[in-house]
This record gives sequence, C-alpha cells and structure tokens, in this order.
Amino acid sequence: MALPRFQYHEPTSLTEACRMLQAFGETAALLAGGTDLLVKMKNRELQPQNIVSLAELEEIKQISLTGSDTSIGAGCTISQIAESVTIRSTFPALAVGAERLGSPAVRNLGTIGGNVVTASPAADLPPALTAYGARARLKREDQERILPLDQLFRGPGATHIGKDEILADLHLEKPPECSGAGFFKLGHRKALQCSIINGACYLGLNPQSGEIEKARVILGAVAPTLVRSSSAENILMGERPSEKLFLEAGRAAVRDCCPIDDLRGSAEYRRDMIRVLTNRTLHAALEEIRKPFTRA
Repeated sequence: MALPRFQYHEPTSLTEACRMLQAFGETAALLAGGTDLLVKMKNRELQPQNIVSLAELEEIKQISLTGSDTSIGAGCTISQIAESVTIRSTFPALAVGAERLGSPAVRNLGTIGGNVVTASPAADLPPALTAYGARARLKREDQERILPLDQLFRGPGATHIGKDEILADLHLEKPPECSGAGFFKLGHRKALQCSIINGACYLGLNPQSGEIEKARVILGAVAPTLVRSSSAENILMGERPSEKLFLEAGRAAVRDCCPIDDLRGSAEYRRDMIRVLTNRTLHAALEEIRKPFTRA
C-alpha cells in the first residue's frame, strides 16, 4: 500500500526541527527510524501533511559520558545501544533489552527515542531505562525541560511531551558499586515479538550492612502505562536479599498490575508470569552485584 501524500522536511539542527514542528502544528510528524510511523501511515492510522526528518541531526545520535552522567541521544539506533561498550558495561539490563527488541533489520533502523515516545505499554526499552532512573530532556525552540521517564507516559500511545517538543536525549546516572539490574521479556518467539509481559528490576545494597537501600521494580504490558510496583519495592527496602524476600516481592508485584486477556496471553497467565519473572529478575540483579565487574 502506498503512503499518503506529504511534504518532506530535513532540518540540519535540533533547533530548526523544533521550529518546524511548532510552525506545522497538528499537521506534522517526526521521522526517525520510521519502523512505527511508516507502518501507521501505510495503514492510514496516521496521515500527517508534513514529515520532519531527524536523519541529519548528528547531535542526537551520540552516546556520551560526562562525569557520572551518561547521555543517550534520542536518534541512537537500537543496535547502537546494544553494541555500545559504555551501555553494556554500565547499564547491562538496557543492553539486554535492546538485544531482545525486534530483529536485526528493526534494530538497525529503530531508535531509542522512537521506542520511548510511541508509548507502547509493551515497549522493550522503557522498563530498563526507568529501572536505572532515566530522565528525558525535552527540547523546544527556545527552552528545554527535564522529566523523569516514569512521569512521561499518559496511556497507550500518549505522553506528556508537548506538540512543539522533541525528545532530545535520555540521561542516566552511573549506578554505584553494590548495585545491579536485570531485564526480562516473555514472548512466543525470540525475534519480532510483542511482549506478553516485560520488565526490569534494580537493587542497590548498603555496602556495610548488605541491606537493600534502593529498589525499583518496573513492569510492562500489564497496564495502560508502565507500572512501577511500589508494593514490591516497599517489601524489599531495608531487608537483606533472600529467596523468601524475592518470592514475596514477586507476589506483591502482581497486586500493582491490571493485565488484560488478548491474543498473546490471558490476564491470569500474565499475573502468574509477573510473580515468577519478578523473582527471577531480582535474583539476576543480585547476581550482577555479587560478580566482579568494572563499570565504564
């Protein structure tokens, strides 16, 4: 099926792209990798009159480290995330999420920004990004603002990004020593799959007592938006890691979710898998803490 007719624009700076977005208003759509936008246009779900391409914006295609802050440009491809030495050594759960996304062709085109702003409840990168405490930098023509990623989403396909704003990059603080994270994804096959459920867990231990002093349990495809399980986190905080504790946290995570029945799986199956996979992923986070490794 042919694409609907549109005007194509190729700005050479982020500021110019913001200016175009503001000028075109409701008639505009941003094009990065196109793995989501072009499909929706072919299916006539979207028919923008103006396409603003981000292809020439090298400023949003870099992964950079400044002190303890890692900046990931919104235009970085999924393959770039998966293969980055910085990401793999410092934020391994994010690298695993990128590796599990789509297929090689999709990973080579799709961008981290696109995966975030489409606001799919089953998107593969937001759980790990949120587990690591990522912040989104949103750019307008003459100003910008920072928003914690777990405050970005409003519902399926809906975010708090303004119509004249562009996601420029994502920022993550280098995790302290005695911390670790894990990612999980459950699907019917190993490639080109939409998650039945997915998620990520982060643990930070007190180096003296061994007690958990920071915990994040993030779940996807179990509600209209990404779920941060406060019930599971409250159970973990201040306790020493154990099999019993992680089992209890897994059961608690189920209480914070409202999964649905669909073609990929029943709500009951999703609840069972939330319990099981939250437990496993907490163990994976603890294993990362205990194994010797060097952060970038």
